[in-house]
Amino acid sequence: MESKARTVAELVAGRWGDHRPGLWCEDRVLTHHEVAAGAAARAALLADLLPPDAEPHVGVLLDNTPEYPLWLSAAALARAAVAGINPTRRGAELARDILHTECRILVTERAHLPLLTGLRLPGVRVVVTGSPEYDDLLAPYADARPDASPARPGDRLLLYFTSGSTGAPKAALCSQGRLAAAGRSLAGQFAVRPDDVHYVCMPMFHGNAVIADWAPALAAGAGVALRRRFSASRFLSDVRAYRATYFTYVGRAIQYLLATEPRADDQDHPLRLGFGTEAGAVDAAAFERRFGVRLVEGYGSSEGGAAIQWRPGTPPGAVGPAADGLVVLDPATREECPPALFDAAGRLLNGDEAIGELVNRGASPFEGYWRNPAAEAERRRDDGYWTGDLFYRDADGYLYFAGRTDDRLRVDSENLAAAMIENILARYEGADAVAVYAVPDPVTGDQVMAAIAGDFQPRAFAAFLLAQPDLGTKMAPRFVRVVERMPVTATNKIHRALLRREGVRCADPVWWRPPGEQAYRRLTTADAEGPLVSTRSPSSVRRQGLEPRTR
Repeated sequence: MESKARTVAELVAGRWGDHRPGLWCEDRVLTHHEVAAGAAARAALLADLLPPDAEPHVGVLLDNTPEYPLWLSAAALARAAVAGINPTRRGAELARDILHTECRILVTERAHLPLLTGLRLPGVRVVVTGSPEYDDLLAPYADARPDASPARPGDRLLLYFTSGSTGAPKAALCSQGRLAAAGRSLAGQFAVRPDDVHYVCMPMFHGNAVIADWAPALAAGAGVALRRRFSASRFLSDVRAYRATYFTYVGRAIQYLLATEPRADDQDHPLRLGFGTEAGAVDAAAFERRFGVRLVEGYGSSEGGAAIQWRPGTPPGAVGPAADGLVVLDPATREECPPALFDAAGRLLNGDEAIGELVNRGASPFEGYWRNPAAEAERRRDDGYWTGDLFYRDADGYLYFAGRTDDRLRVDSENLAAAMIENILARYEGADAVAVYAVPDPVTGDQVMAAIAGDFQPRAFAAFLLAQPDLGTKMAPRFVRVVERMPVTATNKIHRALLRREGVRCADPVWWRPPGEQAYRRLTTADAEGPLVSTRSPSSVRRQGLEPRTR
């Protein structure tokens, strides 16, 4: 039965008296009722701990343990907000995240206490879960019952940091009403049932795990199984142990799963659906063949400003149809880009004109950033929400993802999108993971560089490129960096900023094609210092007046 709850607090309180198992983590199992009771106790504690003149913000610096959803639920009942603190941040950056979100309470665990050593966190009280002191703090509230009546849909509930290639991370806001609505929508879209179990293996400090995995489970009364940190080798054993039916993913998670050793029992599990982004059509098809699980690639900006839902009939490679208000605009002219044109092989013929930024000119649930009006203004301009993501649309109105605006390449006066090239290179048999990015040209514009994890054979790769009918003449990588493991961020997304920054001067082997040649050869120090290879960073190019051209 579809939930009518308008707040997350109502969804939490609605599980009171439900004695079915509802939360699994390692050897611990809590019923839905125990989760509701634990949330009520923490909400009462939070109300007493927060100073009356402080913002009602609690920082959560935890792995995916039961305490994470308990504190999310508690914050909803207490009309407070959780700031998800990334445990891969260090030193001054970590302190900045905590202080920027004005957290007066920081909930953490013993394993993360060393991260706080030496940090100046004035006015912040650290609460360590699993300690005797923690048990003593909660003891007086053991009989608390969840009361959702004070909560309102507009109450702030989440401050979650969005990653960016430049500047400090921005804390996006999410209200109880928005999160509850997202949970209801996804639960309906994927027909989530109370007897389903959602496997949460993506980090809960990131919006994906909370909005796309935990919220629909909460809305449907389904169970939640937690993995402290994503593990490709433990994925199937967890799914079987918890009888998980649904999971979400971001970044390179699907590639890591496909890189595990195949087994005869790969399809012996209850999983029926995966939902996420950045798997790519090639890997999604390989995942379904091997594991028998359909992956649904969706799109939603981290801040909630725009979303695209897959529908039956969506062409291969497309994300879904454009909803009312979604347009693809040329950032320079603010004019709508023309529809994409394809040849018989599916090659995009007019990428220079068709690729633009996705803008939502309709209703947008974007609720802003915490204390960052400049970043908000960048998103909200010209009567629309600018996503920062590149797309193109076909003549029937279906949208195709082409990467971040930072991932645009300008090669010989032609605009290219990294995501399009990556989808082609992913077909290379030796590639476990692929990333495409720009390195500055010696004179102007960009050159295409690819990082490949896997078995790179220069001759086989060159022959592969020649055999791809949809690989444009300017798409073939000039440089190939061979990595043992793709550098990723804490949310398993490729660390593109690092790859761009290191360019051809890196610790890994780099192969290259000199101009006019098809074969790849190892890049030597002499090559890197020569006139045909740029080793200058984009900033040094700008300093010399050689700013790469843009549209």
